[in-house]
Amino acid sequence: MKSVNKSIYQSNFLEKKILLNKKKAKYWINELSYWLFCSNKEYIEYDFFEQKELELKTILKELLEQEEFTKEQSNQLTDDFFNGISNVYQQLLQDLKAILSFDPAAKSRSEVLIAYPGFFAITVHRIAYVLWKKDAFILSRLIAEYAHSKTGIDIHPAATIGESFFIDHGTGIVIGETAVIGKNVKIYQGVTLGALTVSKDKAIEKRHPTIEDDVVIYANATILGGNTIIGKGAVIGGNVWITNSIPAQSLVFHKSEIVIKNIQTFPEAMNFSI
Repeated sequence: MKSVNKSIYQSNFLEKKILLNKKKAKYWINELSYWLFCSNKEYIEYDFFEQKELELKTILKELLEQEEFTKEQSNQLTDDFFNGISNVYQQLLQDLKAILSFDPAAKSRSEVLIAYPGFFAITVHRIAYVLWKKDAFILSRLIAEYAHSKTGIDIHPAATIGESFFIDHGTGIVIGETAVIGKNVKIYQGVTLGALTVSKDKAIEKRHPTIEDDVVIYANATILGGNTIIGKGAVIGGNVWITNSIPAQSLVFHKSEIVIKNIQTFPEAMNFSI
């Protein structure tokens, strides 16, 4: 009986530890996002930012140690991360500027920062990408999946995304691990940048498409394959399915037929069962 109780206790302990890890990661990414974009507000005292930075560093070190980095590695990685955080901030300012420039519904910087799921997804991705490059694979995936659950936008932390990236609406977007996206790219809801195959033996190959600069991809377009390149300045219309490269400055669209008839044409009601 004692051994059974011990086993149950150990199982519960492990579950709580995993849950704590997730909570810390979620708290960390939310607080880091807030800290990044409020740090230049003159009306907030400097001490707040100094204390918040210390807290964020402490939590990151703990999360990295839980990912089995040594204490020394965690300290060094944390220092490197925060030494480079200004580069992430500058990238995000360009993303923010792109949204304000191109989205007629965007009324203010504050609205985008607080209420735009696309911008939150981009923010988390740029942070996750840095962590992924430093081999913090679990933490980067954890915060990426948190953003996915919050926004419906699924971006693998290893995907390479250039500056001034604009996600409009965003729900249902999927961007795969080896996708490469250039500068000034705009993507709408439901877009998939995926692989033609999910075979495990292709894991180290480039499986996802390359999107060059100044491309616009409209809603529900599906672009597949590691050799697929969407050329600079191309416009990809909604609902298209692409598995081959598209030249620069191309317009690609799906042509469908819409039939409109007068309701009097039908002598009986069209009944549907739901």
